[in-house]
Order: sequence, then C-alpha cells, then structure tokens
Amino acid sequence: MARHDRPDTPPSPGDEDFLASMDRELSGWSDPAERLRQALAKDEFELYCQPILSLAGAERFPIAELLVRLREEEAALLPPGEFLPVFEHYGMMPALDRWIVRSALQRLARGSKIGNLSVNIASQSLDDEAFPAFVAEQLGSTGVAARALIFEIDESDVLARFDAVARFGAGVRKAGCRLLIDGFGRRSVSFAPLKALHVDFVKVDGVIVRKLATSEIARSKMNAVVRVGEVVGIGVIGECVEEQDVLARLKGMGAGYAQGFSIYQPHPLDAVVGP
Repeated sequence: MARHDRPDTPPSPGDEDFLASMDRELSGWSDPAERLRQALAKDEFELYCQPILSLAGAERFPIAELLVRLREEEAALLPPGEFLPVFEHYGMMPALDRWIVRSALQRLARGSKIGNLSVNIASQSLDDEAFPAFVAEQLGSTGVAARALIFEIDESDVLARFDAVARFGAGVRKAGCRLLIDGFGRRSVSFAPLKALHVDFVKVDGVIVRKLATSEIARSKMNAVVRVGEVVGIGVIGECVEEQDVLARLKGMGAGYAQGFSIYQPHPLDAVVGP
C-alpha cells in the first residue's frame, strides 16, 4: 500500500495502538509519557507567578499564584494548555505538583519579596496519599515556614470529590500549610464546605467578578461572600480583575484581595520575587 493510501476500513476507535499513535501526533512527541518524565528529571519547567494585590493590608502583594511553563526547542516556553492535558492523560499530575512544591519552597528558602506562594493542586494529586508527607518533608528540608505555602483547590473538586479534598486538606493543614478554594461561586450554593474544610481563602470566580459593574446579582453574590468571610475569618480574593472600575467595587465591598491582568500580568517567578 502506498504511504498516502488509506485502508478501506478505518481503525476502530477502541484500537489501543491506533489511539496511542493519535496521542503521539496530538502532543507532537514520539513518546509523550517519557518526554514528560525527562522534563521533570531535567528541570525543564519554569515557574511563573501572578501576584495578588492586598486591598487593605500594608503589604501590597502578600501572595503570588504559581504558574508553570515547559521549555521546548529553541528556548520556547509552552503554556500549560499545551502540556497539562498530556500530564493528565498519563496520570502524571502528582509528579508535576510535587516538582512545583519542591521548586517553590527552594525559591522561598533563598529569599523572596513575596512571602506566600499558592500552588494549584490537580484533581489527581488529591488521591496521592503520600503527598502531605512529601510536603512536610520538603518544608523540613528547606526550613520554610509552612504558612507560606497555600494550596489552591478548585471548587469543582470540592463539590464532586469532597471526601478526597477533606483528606488532602487535613493532611496539608497538619503540616501547617493553608488552603484556598478557587473559582468559588461558579457552581456552589452553600458556604458549608468552607467551614468544614477550614479554608483560609476563597477566590471568587471570574464570572462573578467581571459582572460587578453591570449585574446586581453578581454584586449580591460578592457581598454575601465578603460577609461570610468576615464572620468566619476567610480572606476573600476577587479573580480575573480586568477593569479599574471592578477593582474599585471590590475594594468598596470589603474584599481583601484582588488578582487579574489589569493589576499584574504573569511574569517569571524570579523576576517578581528577586533579587
């Protein structure tokens, strides 16, 4: 058969060899899993961050959310959307999350202008029973204060996998770290999980934040979150702030923090936390 010819009957979607070959084409790597293992072993990732603005405290940027890029050919940096799905497909997200935690703590140990870093935890990592012990070990070896590490858990995981989130949260809180629920208000209709999980921060979903200037419903939701935060001692962060009017409304409503492109765009971690 000529190389450009096609078989009369296409491969079955259930054919594992066929799907594996399509995985390779989709990722652009001949062996995607091995490519990711090598990248982890050789530290071929680079940490970026987006600082979070304090709307009331004396410290302007007390927290920065960590983001990750992959160095590819000719020093190009792949955004997370290019490689995270591959990590997820091969069940390797816990390995990447461990790399991020280890690298973040090493950076904090060398000194940082921003004293608290938040790490987004993948759903797969919630099932890694050894993860909290790994965090405690890394804290001990670097000497970094545990409170400096904040774990972000998406609201969708809180709602769909509460028991797993509770186990993970209890483990990292025992190590002394803090918890943040990301995307809050996107789906939830109850504040009960915040108290049950002993959450330190909530990041109100961007769908709500973007509409603060135009929607009474959005303002009502934000006001409710702020009031609950004040009562139970949870820091409230408005995410996806893209307009100064929205930033002013967040501050006027009493939200403690804001994050977004109009405040600070993502930059390499070293460039932000230097020296």
